[in-house]
This record gives sequence, C-alpha cells and structure tokens, in this order.
Amino acid sequence: MESLNFTLRDVPNEDRPRERMLQHGAEALSNAELLAILLRTGTIAESAVRLAERLLRESGGLRKLADVSIEQLTEIKGIGAAKALQIKAGIELGRRMARSAMNETVTIRSPQDAAALLMEDMRYLQKEHFVCLFLNTKNHVIGQETLSMGSLNASIVHPREVFRAAIKRSSASIVCAHNHPSGDPTPSPEDIQLTQRLVEAGEIVGIEILDHLVIGDRRFVSLKELGLM
Repeated sequence: MESLNFTLRDVPNEDRPRERMLQHGAEALSNAELLAILLRTGTIAESAVRLAERLLRESGGLRKLADVSIEQLTEIKGIGAAKALQIKAGIELGRRMARSAMNETVTIRSPQDAAALLMEDMRYLQKEHFVCLFLNTKNHVIGQETLSMGSLNASIVHPREVFRAAIKRSSASIVCAHNHPSGDPTPSPEDIQLTQRLVEAGEIVGIEILDHLVIGDRRFVSLKELGLM
C-alpha cells in the first residue's frame, strides 16, 4: 500500500517542482521533478522528488522507464497501482502527441522531416524495429508500418516484405528507418548491405527508396546523406 504521509508540501519551497514549474516553466525542471508532479506524493521516508529520483535509478533512466510495465512499477517500493497508472498514462500521452502529426498530411522533403515523424516513437525501443513510411507522388505520407522486430542488436527484413507492403498502398516511394537500442545511430555493415539490396529491388519494381534512417537517442543518421545508397 502506498503511504501518503510525505507530500510535496513537506519539501522546502525551493525544491517544490510545482512551484518551480509555475515560476520558470516545465523546461526548467529535471526529469525527476517532472515525474514527481505526476506522482504527486512521496512516502514517509521520501519526498515525491526523492521517490522520482529513485524510480528513475531503479528503472534504468527515463529512456527505459517508458518500457517498464505496470506490474514492474508496482514492485518498486513506494509505487502502488495508482502511481504506476499515473506514470504510464503520462508516458502514453507523450507518445500520442509525438504520433499526432500522422493525423495530418505530412510531406517528406528531407531526412529531418522523416526523423521528426519517427524519432519519439523509436528512440526508446529496446529491440530493433524496421519501419517504412510509404509516400505518394507528392511525397505525402500515405502509410506507416513496422515490418520487422529483431533482437537487441539485429533486425532482419526481406525486400519482398517491404515492397509487398508498398505495392498494397500504391506507393510511389519509401523511406525506411530502424532504431539502434544502444542509442548510437552509426550504420553497421549489415545496415548498409540491406539498404543496397532494397535500392536494387526498388529499381526493379519501380518504387524508389528515398532514404534509410538509423535512429538513436536524440540522434539519427541518413544513409542517403552519407552517400551509402
């Protein structure tokens, strides 16, 4: 059971995240302070901020917190079902906001446009996901699909899967992307080899591979810009 004896009111004024957010804005707060606002209360032994700091430590940081289940959260001392639900709801809202651009007509004019669409969804994933954006003749995004989920360090996708999905949507071109769970977006030799296979297959079926992005943590690499395709 959660203890509600230690609340944000028990913390010195300068350490209260709500007051700091009102005075300085959300961007001035640390990850732990923002998380403390979601938690609302701490325990007898810890303020909400200290509980948030420990939660981030025990879950492996903000990046890994996104993938922690409700059951795993409730195993952490001081986190009951209510707090776990509040955390997961906050994370899901952030993910939906990042995806909201897909509800509008999105035009891909540069690698940055594609990365902006995919980065927030893919940078926290703990396994490699291979994703395709399908474009029409005006470079408008008409579809998005995850075609492969690999191990912690490998993603296997066959060109036929990519072009089957593209043909189904009557795509004119494709932007491919996959994440590196390590956070380092440096392309591997396998990434380069797969890209070249996709480009060659695209030339045969008449659907151009515009780019292949490798997404890390807040960083991405365009194989097109590197001259690798």
